[in-house]
Amino acid sequence: MKIYNLTGYLIIFAYLLACVYFAPAHLGPWIGLLVGGVYFIFCWFLGGLYLADVLHLGIAHRSLDYKEWFTKVVTVVNNVFGIYVDPIGWVNRHRLHHKYSDHTGDPNKLAEDGFWRTLYLCVVPYQCTENVAGDKILKSWTFRVVAHPLFAIVSQAFNFYLLWKLTGSWKFTLVMWVGMRIFALWVNMIQNYWTHTREFGYRRYDDDNNSMNVGEWLPVTATFSACLQNNHHHYEGLLRLSHQDSEYDFGFLTVKVMKAFGLVKATSTGQTIPKDVPLERLGF
Repeated sequence: MKIYNLTGYLIIFAYLLACVYFAPAHLGPWIGLLVGGVYFIFCWFLGGLYLADVLHLGIAHRSLDYKEWFTKVVTVVNNVFGIYVDPIGWVNRHRLHHKYSDHTGDPNKLAEDGFWRTLYLCVVPYQCTENVAGDKILKSWTFRVVAHPLFAIVSQAFNFYLLWKLTGSWKFTLVMWVGMRIFALWVNMIQNYWTHTREFGYRRYDDDNNSMNVGEWLPVTATFSACLQNNHHHYEGLLRLSHQDSEYDFGFLTVKVMKAFGLVKATSTGQTIPKDVPLERLGF
């Protein structure tokens, strides 16, 4: 088993075990396990929808055109009830990551950065030297409020307080709250380290960066397919990160469901398949 898979499964197992151990008496271990599992799935799915589908493909790359109200609702709901991520800062960092991938100017990781350096950068990334996030929606009242540091502090404090009141135990709440953020850090490391270090994954395109594809079930599901980095960096505008029908693509499945509900449509950029991408049809 690859180290990134082993690490991910161990984090999930430790989280669930901690939920059982720290479950308050009025819930008991099995209800505690159920509550912890529901909170885990809620935060993971909402965060993936927000980051991978809406911010990433919808705004950063303009591959998908979401209903504006849906974009704003997902942004607010995730940052109040889930794991906070500054939407404006994230879009800016991600675009710079593609512009300078693995080279000077990449705020995520330079080619020579190792595991521990990249882990630190997941929390305190390199300073962005350019502002390439001037989209109209990012200047909207909703996004400017959510991106404010005071909103980040208040929303996450409220997030913790609400969970505390629902469970009736601050220790149990702390275990879930911190545990989910450790899992989120692992997801970040999948995208920033393991898929940008040539010792891991596979490489379809020989581009001028270290991007790799990691295609196992856990990382693809956890990252909403953002771990298919070599595919994505080769053609960042394509709304589908899998470049072959045999590649598992969880993120694409979620986007297709949202399309069925009329929440999103493909842009001209997102639905154009380059000649060197081995897909006969987009399937969207």
